[in-house]
Amino acid sequence: MLPLNVEPPRDCTLCPRLHDFIASWREREPQWFNAPVPTFLPPEGQDGVRLLIVGLAPGLRGANRTGRPFTGDYAGDLLYSTLIRFGLARGKFEARPDDSLELITTAITNAVKCVPPENKPVGAEINNCRRFLGLNLARLRNLEVVLTLGTIAHQSTVRALGGRVTAHPFSHGGRQQIGKFTVFSSYHCSRYNTNTGRLTEEMFVDVFRQIRAELDGKPA
Repeated sequence: MLPLNVEPPRDCTLCPRLHDFIASWREREPQWFNAPVPTFLPPEGQDGVRLLIVGLAPGLRGANRTGRPFTGDYAGDLLYSTLIRFGLARGKFEARPDDSLELITTAITNAVKCVPPENKPVGAEINNCRRFLGLNLARLRNLEVVLTLGTIAHQSTVRALGGRVTAHPFSHGGRQQIGKFTVFSSYHCSRYNTNTGRLTEEMFVDVFRQIRAELDGKPA
């Protein structure tokens, strides 16, 4: 059993399939990050976080390559432009971890910290990684709002918060109270979802409009 650090170690072995998959990519692309991707925090650190965004898992050529959540693929283009629009990030997003982008009162993490083959973690891997999601939630002592992107992220977050999935089902644009946290949910901002029309930019923006109003203490 690994020690319960807030983030998994670089060579985490909790999930053998994911460990072996990353090891194979370290050989193929030694310059890539190829490790569990840590939570992206604002400059002031964990105590400045009021909003936590929970995605599914690192993309192979996105966060697994760059080492920062939602950095290097289309999902990040939509997510970070929306965060900047609502005053939850500043600077310029250039899809690399050394750009000028900074989060404001926001942190970003994933339900599964390691890239899974075909972007599809299995149940045991989701369950194994929930300990790190729970520890991240616990350390953010000023956290008020959580946004879950997609069903898997939503269900794992509900469980990490001690809730029951049947009592807190996923829905796009959903808003639920779990303990002291207000939990919003949205379809994942993946290229697949936007290309198929499941998620439009306006649908995504509308969720953030509600989150901004929640953080500001105003009705949406």
